[in-house]
Amino acid sequence: MPLQNRVLPTGEIVRSTHRGEMMGNRGGRIHEPGTKELFPRRRHATRQWISCVTEFKNRQREVMGRGYTELFFLDEVTALAAGHRPCFECRRKDARAFAESWQKVFGLELPPKAGEMDRLLHDERLSPAQSKLDHHAIDDLPDGSMIEIDSRCFARHQQRWLKWDESGYSESPELAKALHTEPVRVLTPKIAIAVLSAGYQPVWHSSASSV
Repeated sequence: MPLQNRVLPTGEIVRSTHRGEMMGNRGGRIHEPGTKELFPRRRHATRQWISCVTEFKNRQREVMGRGYTELFFLDEVTALAAGHRPCFECRRKDARAFAESWQKVFGLELPPKAGEMDRLLHDERLSPAQSKLDHHAIDDLPDGSMIEIDSRCFARHQQRWLKWDESGYSESPELAKALHTEPVRVLTPKIAIAVLSAGYQPVWHSSASSV
């Protein structure tokens, strides 16, 4: 049985045979090493939720061993929607770009430190209410934003919407009909949307470029 370590755009952690192209963690260990099962009702250790590359300096890890809980995402677009930010160790260039866009959003003199961003991001995670949009407003969202309609997730990519699933992205012919019949929920946190609007370019799954 697959381990419960795949993160959906909604932030839920599920079992999946699809690993995705990015990993990360939520600030520590949230599983029992002996059974490799997540602790009941615990889905984060600290407010440091990060997204990482799957290979870094030839490091080898036992997945869901005695260290932090390794989580996996389809890509960074998914990780952002789930409330994660880029790691300053293995993704330093991306993390700096994220902080520089954050600086623009908040009009700061200097790019923020990781802890400063984590505090605001975590405040937003603790608020369960996610914004809803009128159907006509979704195309104003920046590339890298994710929405949910009738339990289906879609990502904004090069001014069009792609359907998300655990294996990758595909065309979304059903979206037009769903837009007129179902409510639209924005999954990507407001702060992340602002950072995307300020110019941050997230890492996409390889399938996005072939759709």
